[in-house]
Amino acid sequence: MKRDPAKIRNIGISAHIDAGKTTLTERILYYTNRIHAIHDVKGKDGVGATMDFMELEKERGITITSAATYCEWRGHEINIIDTPGHVDFTIEVERALRVLDGGILVLCSVGGVQSQSITVDRQMSRYHVPCLAFVNKCDRTGANPYKVVEQLKEKLGHNAVLMQIPIGLESDFDGVVDLVTMKAVYFDGSNGEHVRYEEIPSELVAEAEKRREELIDAASMFSDELMEAALEGEIPEDLLRDAIRKGTLKRELTPVFMGSAYKNKGVQPLLDAVTYYLPHPAEVENKALDLDRDEEEVVLEADPEKPLVALAFKLEEGRYGQLTYIRVYQGTLRKGDMIFNNRSGQKVKVGRVVRMHANQMEDIESIPAGYIGALFGIDCVSGDTFTTPGYRYSMTSMHVPDPVISLAIVPADNKAQVNMSKALSRFTKEDPTFRAYVNHETGETIISGMGELHLEVYIERMKREYNAEVSVGAPQVAYRETITKRAEFNYTHKKQTGGAGQFGRVAGWIEPLPDGDFEFESQIVGGAIPTEFIPSCEKGFRASMEKGLLLGFPITGVKVVINDGQAHSVDSSDMAFQAAARGAFKEAYMKAKPAILEPIMKVVVETPAEFQGAVMGSLNQRRGMIIGTQDEGDMCVIEAEVPLAEMFGYSTVLRSATQGKAQFTMEFATYKQVPKNVAEELIKKAQEEKKKAA
Repeated sequence: MKRDPAKIRNIGISAHIDAGKTTLTERILYYTNRIHAIHDVKGKDGVGATMDFMELEKERGITITSAATYCEWRGHEINIIDTPGHVDFTIEVERALRVLDGGILVLCSVGGVQSQSITVDRQMSRYHVPCLAFVNKCDRTGANPYKVVEQLKEKLGHNAVLMQIPIGLESDFDGVVDLVTMKAVYFDGSNGEHVRYEEIPSELVAEAEKRREELIDAASMFSDELMEAALEGEIPEDLLRDAIRKGTLKRELTPVFMGSAYKNKGVQPLLDAVTYYLPHPAEVENKALDLDRDEEEVVLEADPEKPLVALAFKLEEGRYGQLTYIRVYQGTLRKGDMIFNNRSGQKVKVGRVVRMHANQMEDIESIPAGYIGALFGIDCVSGDTFTTPGYRYSMTSMHVPDPVISLAIVPADNKAQVNMSKALSRFTKEDPTFRAYVNHETGETIISGMGELHLEVYIERMKREYNAEVSVGAPQVAYRETITKRAEFNYTHKKQTGGAGQFGRVAGWIEPLPDGDFEFESQIVGGAIPTEFIPSCEKGFRASMEKGLLLGFPITGVKVVINDGQAHSVDSSDMAFQAAARGAFKEAYMKAKPAILEPIMKVVVETPAEFQGAVMGSLNQRRGMIIGTQDEGDMCVIEAEVPLAEMFGYSTVLRSATQGKAQFTMEFATYKQVPKNVAEELIKKAQEEKKKAA
C-alpha cells in the first residue's frame, strides 16, 4: 500500500432519496477501473448496482447499508462510502460521516434541496465535513442547476459558487463549461469514458465570463495573492484552485459541479475536484480523549510511525465471522499486532486485515494512518477505540438517536425462535438504533427502530437470512411520561424483620424540568442525611424514572430536590436510602399531575400542485399541523408536524390520494403532550392489556 497521506481522500456521498448517489458511485467505480461494466440501480439486466449488494437493496432499488470501497484517480487513493438516503437508516449516514474527511452532496437538478438534503447537511456540519455539491440529473425535464445553487444559499446557508455551467439542458444536455480552465468539456464514447476539451461555444462565452467573475470574487476572499492577481488581470489556474480549496476546507465555500451520472456526463471533472478541493487526512484535525489525564483532548497526527489510534465504526456479521470496519487516525495497524480495546480493557491480536470493495474483500498486510479497512475476528461494539497497549485514548462517541417506533414479534415455532434470537443478537450489535427486548409483562419480544421501513427491512432480513418466520403485531409508539406541576414528598422507609433493620427518610419536592431528562439537587444541611447516602438517594430517584406509574413508559423532564431527611446510626444503609427515594418518588408522582408525551415527526410531502388540497386534508385528519407550503414549479412541498401514532400506513394513503405521484419523508422532531382524549384512550387500552396479561 502506498503511504503518501497527501494522496488519500476519504469521502462520502450523501443525498436525498433517489438523487442518484448509487448511480454516481457506480460511474466513479467504472471510470477508475474498479469495475468493467455499468449496472443500473433498477437495471433491466437484473444485476443491480455494485454497491447495493444486498438482495433487498436490489429489489427495492434503495441503499440500506452503507457500503465501502476504494478506487484510484490520477495518483490519488479515494476511499468511498455510499450511504442510504432514507432517514430511517440515518445511523448509517452518521457513522460514515464520523470517519470521513470530505463529502459530496448530491442534489437533483429538478427537486433541488429536498428535506433529506437538509438533514444530511446538518449531519455534515455536526462533524465539520467540508463538501462539494454535485447537481445531478441535468438531462431531466425541468432541470435548473442555477435554481439549485440559489436554494443551496437560501435553504442551507452555503456560500455556493458555480464551478461549471451547463451546455444545454434537459434532453439537449451535452456537457459543461469549466470556469477554472475556461474550456468546454464533452463526454464521448458509449459510456462517456473519453473526455474531450473544446473551445467554449460562442453563445455561452458571455455567461461563462460572468460566472467566472463571480467565482473569482468568492475565491479571492480566501487568498490575498488571488485578489492581487485579479486586479492585474492574469489569474493562474493553480492560484485560483488553491483559493477555492482554502475556502472549501474552512467550510466557508461550496464549489458546485453538475452533470448527469445516468447519462455518463460530468463525473470525471467531479473526481478531479475531489482530488483538488477535498482535504487529505493530515489536513483534518482529529481529536481523542486521554483517559489517563481526565479526558483531556489530544490532537492526533496522521503519522504512520506514531502509536496507534483507530476507531471501529461499523460491524457486520459475515460468512467468516464478525467483520469490523475501522478507520486508523494515527499509527499503523498491522497483521499480527497486539492492540488494546479501551472500552473493554482487553488486549486482542489482529488476525486478518482486509480492504473492502462492496461485499468483496482483499487481504492486506497493514492499514496506515488515514486509511479505512476492516478486521476479522475482533470482539467489539460499534464506536470502540483501539490503541497501542499503554495508551488510553478514546475517540468521542457518535451521536446515536433514540428509536421512536416499536413492534411486537412472535416466532412461528421453536426453530423460528432460535433463529430469531440469533438474528436479533446480530442486528442489535450492528445497528445501535435497532433495539430488541422482552416485555416481561406480556412475554412478547419487542423490536424498536427509527421508522416503519427500518423495522420492515429487519423483519424481512430475519426471514431471508435466518429463516426465522415471525408474525408481527401492531406498531407501538415510544411514548414518554412527564410531570406538569411541583409536588412534595416526605417518605420514611422502615423495615424490621429480624437481623439488621432498614431505615431512611427523605423529604423534598419534584418539579418539571423543561430542558433535559433528569436533574438531582441536594439542599441537605447539617447532615440530616449523611453525605455517603446522598448518591444512594440519587440512584433511587433515577431508577424510578425508568417506568412511569401512569402507563409504564419511561419518565423524562423531572427535577428532584431533597432538603431534609433522617438516618439511623445502625439501620441506615445504601439499600435503605435507595428504597426510601423510590418510595418518595411514588408518593409525589401522582400528585405532580403526570402527562403522556408522544413523538412528533417532521413530515415533508412533495406532491404535484393539483393534489395539494388532498394531501393537506390527509395530514389534518392525522392531527397534523401544517407548518408551511412552498410551490416549486409544478410541484408543491408541504411541511407539517404530525404525531407518529397517526402516521402508520400513511404511504398507502398518500399513494391512493395522489395517484402515486407524491412522496414523503419523515423524521423525529420532538416530544409533545398528547391531547386529553388520546391520553384517556391510551390509559383505557393499557388497563385492558393489564387485565389480559393477568
